[in-house]
Amino acid sequence: MPTTTQLFVTWGQLFALFLFFFYSFDLSYEFILSRLPHLLGLGLKSGFLMGAALTVFICAVSIFASTILALVAALARLSRNGMALGISTFYISFFRGTPLLLQILLVYLGLPQIGVVLDPIPAAIIALSLCYGAYMAEIFRAGIQAIPAGQSEAARALGLRGSQIMRLVILPQAIRLIIPPTGNQFIAMLKDSSLVSVLGAWELMYMSRTHGRAEFKYMEMLISAALIYWILSVGFEIVQSRIEKKYGKGIDVNHV
Repeated sequence: MPTTTQLFVTWGQLFALFLFFFYSFDLSYEFILSRLPHLLGLGLKSGFLMGAALTVFICAVSIFASTILALVAALARLSRNGMALGISTFYISFFRGTPLLLQILLVYLGLPQIGVVLDPIPAAIIALSLCYGAYMAEIFRAGIQAIPAGQSEAARALGLRGSQIMRLVILPQAIRLIIPPTGNQFIAMLKDSSLVSVLGAWELMYMSRTHGRAEFKYMEMLISAALIYWILSVGFEIVQSRIEKKYGKGIDVNHV
């Protein structure tokens, strides 16, 4: 049997076992179907996004912001400027060394102490961006350092300046090494965005808990939320695989 066929058969069997496991819980499928539009965010609450739609929005903005933060922090981490190095290492150390939930609460409850009051969604985006920017900064740094020094020396011999070398020579090669682990961080962010529910934002986890509590249908809503998160994660994985195919899953830096 071809490998691809075996793969799909195995997935089908495991998924069937997965569904049978949940079927044994005697769930109320009518209740799930009635609440599914709310979990997906197909409707608007007072004109605002909610449910899975809000979760995707928070993640999309956080992904963009964290990527910029990561690149800046990685370049500062590689800088010979003592102040830039100090700021970047302190930032990376703090946000990698403290729990994300604590960071979310510090942003939401701490900033008002200095006069900066944020709504739950902006606070969540800031916390997620800062946290994942720190993790991704180390990924970016490792990718940049993996490019042989000879590449920079050759570019410098051609008269390119430092910024041009980084933009035209180093980063285009490093991106092939950076994409796979960065994609994993994005998927992790999607799941960690459930922590935003503690702020009262109407995202997927908050909606599932609220509707489950209303009629004591916790398992129905939690399982539904789990499946939605899973489907969204699969979507991210598909996008990641397409990007990897476009840029290449890796690069042999010894033959560049």
